[in-house]
Amino acid sequence: MTVAPEPASDDDRSYVDYCGEFFPLTAGQRFFIGREADLSVDDNPYLHRRFLVLHNENGLWWLTNLGTHLSASVSAGDVGFSATLGPGARMPLVFGRTTVVFTAGPTTYEVDVVASAPQVRSVTRPQVAGGRTTQGVPTLTESQKLLIVVLAEEILRREGTGASAIPSSAQAAARLGWPITKFNRKLDNVCDKLDQLGVSGMRGGGGRLATNRRTKLVEYAVASRIVTRADLPLIDDEAARNTAG
Repeated sequence: MTVAPEPASDDDRSYVDYCGEFFPLTAGQRFFIGREADLSVDDNPYLHRRFLVLHNENGLWWLTNLGTHLSASVSAGDVGFSATLGPGARMPLVFGRTTVVFTAGPTTYEVDVVASAPQVRSVTRPQVAGGRTTQGVPTLTESQKLLIVVLAEEILRREGTGASAIPSSAQAAARLGWPITKFNRKLDNVCDKLDQLGVSGMRGGGGRLATNRRTKLVEYAVASRIVTRADLPLIDDEAARNTAG
């Protein structure tokens, strides 16, 4: 496979970007990613020989997981999209630039796919002309938002990072310089607020707190763009204030 020079723009060509090397995509050809493929990412025995395939169908690029036991995380940070592509599943690439992250054995790989196609863009909130406010967008205090940002920190910093990167409550509290009691109290308040708005996963059966509520909270907040990468400086600001105090 010939490695192409860096494209001049993403607008009129499709390619795979792996560690700064650019592999052109051709509409009439399938492009395989794996251990022995068009893009051989690594001689890793835990990785399928042909794990992922890109193909063009009616002008739209598709990503398919050919594996039997590995999944890939697919994300597009500009629109707040993230999904898991399991074995045998496929999805269209409509975001312009998409980041694909997968782990085989002890090693994690990251591949960017730039696919020219009708693109999905962020939806801006419309101006409210009158009437009742639509439910579903929570109003958060500064400290409640800060709590979500610190839980989502690694996911916001690196597209495609999975739920394993979400810190424990103790780690997140220490990052902000908060007592764990304060952190847990604010986490309870945020989850109660989202539960009342109908966000799933905030509570378990019988009104009990869900055991994986931090993961569900981060997934919802990132996908809904309640928190974004632009909010990350809030963490260091808060930590500095508490250290100085």
